Amino acid sequence: MFQKCEGIVIRSIDYGESNKIVTIFTREFGKIGVMARGAKKPNSRLSSISQLFTYGNFLVSLGSGLGTLQQGEIISSLRSIREDIFKTGYASYIIDLLDKAVEEKRANPFLFELLYQTLNYINEDVDLEIITNIFEMKMLNVLGLYPCMNQCAVCGNKDGKFAFSIRENGLLCHRCYEKDPYHIPTSPIAIKLLRLFYFIDLNRLGSVSVKEETKKELRLIISMYYDEYSGLHLKSKKFLEQIEKFRQML
Repeated sequence: MFQKCEGIVIRSIDYGESNKIVTIFTREFGKIGVMARGAKKPNSRLSSISQLFTYGNFLVSLGSGLGTLQQGEIISSLRSIREDIFKTGYASYIIDLLDKAVEEKRANPFLFELLYQTLNYINEDVDLEIITNIFEMKMLNVLGLYPCMNQCAVCGNKDGKFAFSIRENGLLCHRCYEKDPYHIPTSPIAIKLLRLFYFIDLNRLGSVSVKEETKKELRLIISMYYDEYSGLHLKSKKFLEQIEKFRQML
């Protein structure tokens, strides 16, 4: 029995001479794996729909194991991502993070919308680093991580000067700095953005303009937090760091 679903291709692996194993993150079923028979053939009707980052409607059969992709209709190929190495790098990291964070066949419409909006923003030239930072902050809860972002993690105060504490799992007010000698001194604008990224509805994101100095703060804090708590060590993250160094040289 075939079922229709809306989804985004997050992985596509060659299998045999002519087939592909495609992983699709769907609105209806969550992450699913399907066999796209003949998809490697240039004239196959599954060739384009099975490409990485493709957003479309899919007709699939699902069982206890690997399903089957019967047909698909492209809504958006997100072409701009595939044509730009920097966009490809950031988008690859985002789908890799999602892939490692979720189990198969667990529907999460909120997460699907987050993924779609994030890739769409990348496709439309929104600041790559900032949209990626927002996605990383949004994924923390999916990973079972809940940093204290609305008040001091130690005393609960909501006013004062704040830093970020990896050890205390969130914001640290100036009254409690001594609780963590290794707290990260953080500018007020970086604190504001971290809070915004964690709580904001991505649909309400307006124009984004962040100074490079602030971006460095955000990058440091988010990377250190992920390294400490997520348990993830993604190759796509290392590749992203490499191409970012290359871009700064241009």
